[in-house]
Amino acid sequence: MIEVKKSKYGRGVFATRDIQSGELIHEAPVIVSPKRDYKYLKKTIMMEYVFWWDQANDECALALGYGSLFNHSYTPNALHEHNFANRTIDFYAHTDIKAGEEILINYNGEPDDDEPLWFDVI
Repeated sequence: MIEVKKSKYGRGVFATRDIQSGELIHEAPVIVSPKRDYKYLKKTIMMEYVFWWDQANDECALALGYGSLFNHSYTPNALHEHNFANRTIDFYAHTDIKAGEEILINYNGEPDDDEPLWFDVI
C-alpha cells in the first residue's frame, strides 16, 4: 500500500494504490525514550525524527518502519494517533489519497493546527 521514494523533502512515503479516507495506512512500532535520556537524544540527528509520546512525562518515541519518514504539511492527507496499548503510532488517511501521491501528516498533531514548527516549511 505504501513505499518510500524520493520526495521534494528528501525521502517520503507514497501510496502505491488508492487509499480511502479513514483507512489505516501504517502501524509503526515505537521505541520510547524516557525523560532521563532526552538530554542525550536531543544532541543527535535522531531528534529530528521523533514524536512526542507522553508529554506529561517528557517522553518521546522513535517510530520504526515507515513512521519517521512521513513528511509534514499544514494541509495533510493523513493523521497519526498514538496507540499507547500497542506502543505504536497509527497512521490513517485523512482524505482520499491517490496512487503515487505523497502521504503527508501535520507534525503538530491536528490536521488544522498551523502553529510554527522548529524548521521552515517549504
